[in-house]
Amino acid sequence: MMNIWKNLDWSVLTNALMSVVPVLICLTLHECAHGYVALKLGDDTAKKSGRLSLNPLKHFDLMGFIMMAFVGFGWAKPVPIDARNFKNPKRGMAISAAAGPVCNVLITLVFLFLFGLMTPVLSGNGKVLLYFYRMLYRTAYLSLAFAIFNLFPIPPLDGSKVLYSVIPERAYWTLMRYERYGMILLVILAVTGVLSGPLNSAVYFVFDKLFAIANWGYRLAHLLIR
Repeated sequence: MMNIWKNLDWSVLTNALMSVVPVLICLTLHECAHGYVALKLGDDTAKKSGRLSLNPLKHFDLMGFIMMAFVGFGWAKPVPIDARNFKNPKRGMAISAAAGPVCNVLITLVFLFLFGLMTPVLSGNGKVLLYFYRMLYRTAYLSLAFAIFNLFPIPPLDGSKVLYSVIPERAYWTLMRYERYGMILLVILAVTGVLSGPLNSAVYFVFDKLFAIANWGYRLAHLLIR
């Protein structure tokens, strides 16, 4: 029995556990960005429902969290937005929807810079510091994956709401009528791996380009410790 436990591959579980804090950061700030921008544009629905909060439990969706931790992309509980409260409903909905992915890209840039900046200090100084160092990298990567994933035009992802600004209103509401089935479709695409290939390719490509930010942080760190 002991040999069986020793031979098990624990990497999937340990990677998932290491992703808990990064996932909570990515999901929470993403949803807060939606609500905050909607509020600035005239819709206080998210504020009234208590969703303008940095408390991760306010935005927690179990299935989306599990997908994010184990697969690398997922979702949070959507922030309620009422487009009727915007002066320009199409424009307001598109900007509010785009705020989430934009926030995640900013998170990626910040954490990549911190990753490079802290490399001389954290990369080889004990398990706790090494965990923090890896968490910086993982947060940057998962945040970018979350941003790109949410741009897919499948309800209820943000990409479907951005479509609101470029397609006829009747066609949009027809699309949103099937939002409940969109979540089922997303789970099927994730489990079967159909979505993983193109998504991972897109994330790897963009992340590689953005990694220059980490190099800037690394160079700054060396200037500071001279």
